[in-house]
Amino acid sequence: MDLGVEQLIGRKEGPVGWVIFNNPQRRNAVSLEMWRAIPEVIAAFEADAEVRLVVFRGAGERAFVSGADISQFEAQRGDATAEARYSAASGAASAAIAGMTKPSLAMIRGYCIGGGLALAMTADIRICEVGSRFAIPAARLGLGYGFAGLKMLVDLVGPAVAKEIMFTARQFSAEEALRVGLVNRVVPAAELEAVVGDYAQMIGANAPLTLRAAKLAIREALRDPDKRRLADVEAAVAACFDSADFKEGRAAFMEKRAPMFRGL
Repeated sequence: MDLGVEQLIGRKEGPVGWVIFNNPQRRNAVSLEMWRAIPEVIAAFEADAEVRLVVFRGAGERAFVSGADISQFEAQRGDATAEARYSAASGAASAAIAGMTKPSLAMIRGYCIGGGLALAMTADIRICEVGSRFAIPAARLGLGYGFAGLKMLVDLVGPAVAKEIMFTARQFSAEEALRVGLVNRVVPAAELEAVVGDYAQMIGANAPLTLRAAKLAIREALRDPDKRRLADVEAAVAACFDSADFKEGRAAFMEKRAPMFRGL
């Protein structure tokens, strides 16, 4: 059964929870309704033990997400007060994605612009096709770009490239995005779904508690040292060693078979 709304679909297929931006007539531009639906879908996947990872994609072949739906700007972002309400919804969506304990992957075709790039950056891994295009055109729209989004950008590409992206507002090719660290891999368009499927299979077959502990530790490593929750990391690591999955992993290794992890 699908979750979400017509333009933001959550769909479970085996161990994969798919989040599909389904607004192809506007190159999957994100409406306020879509922003508000994201936390609900993410919460459902987080609560479902059968879902081992979440993959984000755009409907159609032209775009991952081309940004926020500009047609709504007059009604939804017309002044600072309206913008605060809009930012609260988009911020809650980004926080829901960033706060997931399960791995996430962005499968990128075509345009990945503005809010679309912000969404992709929130995912753990980004894989795109050769023809993908990346940009943050805030300077061409006159809008302010919040600290949280810029912090993610700087963490990925460093301050010098972040300044180039923001100051020029130009589009980066897939090859440039790979070079500066915006994406993990660039593959031919015909191979994108197969490569993402391979990643999903690899991740879905691995021990969920180990993945959770690793994701938590990496997240805390990006915090300021005085704000790191190292006790949480230590507890997550200890949970791995106390788990039935650790026993299964050892047994499978000795018996020369694939392990069957249950996240317990």
